[in-house]
Amino acid sequence: MNKVRLTLPISDEKDLLSIKKGDEVIISGKLFVARDAAHKRIFDSCNSLKLDFLGSGIYYMGPSEKKEGDVIGSAGPTTSQRMDKYTPYMLSLGARVLVGKGPRSNEVKNALKEHKSVYLQAFGGCGALYSSVIRSAEPIAYTDLLSEALLSIEVEDMVTICIIDSNGEVF
Repeated sequence: MNKVRLTLPISDEKDLLSIKKGDEVIISGKLFVARDAAHKRIFDSCNSLKLDFLGSGIYYMGPSEKKEGDVIGSAGPTTSQRMDKYTPYMLSLGARVLVGKGPRSNEVKNALKEHKSVYLQAFGGCGALYSSVIRSAEPIAYTDLLSEALLSIEVEDMVTICIIDSNGEVF
């Protein structure tokens, strides 16, 4: 198992092809934050916001309220399976890195392989640690969803593990 540094958005597919199941992946760059309600809206509207997901990452995060002076509150991963019915569509829009926790369906595993994408596991119970690597956070859309609003965050050295690689291999 290797340690891999990944900068998002990716511009070269080779960056993902080198990541193998079990690798430690350290992410820096921009991630979208979206949970099931935001995914549903993007899917139902056929991405009417015209968001550019090309080479992007999506973090399935359950943010908590932030304290004054903080960029964001606790920022731990949420269960990824709730997004499974929307994941093939998000990958078709260009998302290439998915970050969350828990297992994924065979449909998602096959879609990751088809789109040469990866699923990375963030560590549950580490919300405070993950909030410390978030340098900026801003709402993009669906603010009426409150904690499920679509956000853009900038991370520096976010530690994850590759659970499903671009060949569909599961750790």
